[in-house]
Amino acid sequence: MPLFALPFPTIDPVIVSIGPFAIRWYALAYIGGLLLGWLYARRLSRDETLWNGRPRPGDVALDDLLVYSALGVVLGGRIGYVLFYNLPFYLENPAEMLKVWQGGMSFHGGLIGCFLGLVWTARAHKLPILSLTDVAAAVAPIGLLLGRTANFINGELWGRVTDVPWAVAFPTGGFLPRHPSQLYEAATEGLLLGLILLALIRAGALKRPGYVTGVFGIGYGAARIFCEFFREPDPQIGFLFGGATMGMLLSVPLILIGAMMVMRSRRTESVGA
Repeated sequence: MPLFALPFPTIDPVIVSIGPFAIRWYALAYIGGLLLGWLYARRLSRDETLWNGRPRPGDVALDDLLVYSALGVVLGGRIGYVLFYNLPFYLENPAEMLKVWQGGMSFHGGLIGCFLGLVWTARAHKLPILSLTDVAAAVAPIGLLLGRTANFINGELWGRVTDVPWAVAFPTGGFLPRHPSQLYEAATEGLLLGLILLALIRAGALKRPGYVTGVFGIGYGAARIFCEFFREPDPQIGFLFGGATMGMLLSVPLILIGAMMVMRSRRTESVGA
């Protein structure tokens, strides 16, 4: 074990505070991810050459999707965290469920909430659901990149104790040298996955319904499982069987569903499936 670690950068989680109202990096990451994703989605949907005549969402549908996906991500993310990670605590302290600004969001729960928002938007605008899921999958890495970076700024969800030279001493982690696993996730789930999806889209992936969605499921699931080997498990849960973590367990279905969608998209020749 090294005698030192990189000091945790002193970044106030609160950007600006006006009386009781505070703007936090964590909240800004969610807002920025949704807005940047919305702009990127509009750009993708307007480029007819990417779709090859396949039905695609218009600006109005994407405007609605922004609202419903935002509600789904926040509500689903919080409900998912409560159910998957700390249900006994919240049953004893129900008022704590509302304190979203203190952290505690589940990606998998947010994904379910976002999917429900996608279904609602698709039905309202009479669009094939895969037209929306492919666009949402393409833009999701933006939010993951910003969200994991905000986790680092908050000094939460840090990694396991390590002797790597880039270990960081998190104040909330006992000032022990730990993997900056939040940045690993930002780099893999966010930046790397986003670049892979961008390359596939430029190669014509949006012309195959469900292909981008499937690759996202596989890519996110694999990246999350990889990063879980460096991330400290939530203390109230710890390790599950065989050293597995809850994050690993919840990611396995994403990989399986993603693989099935990729295989199905390769067999689909008609558009609008």
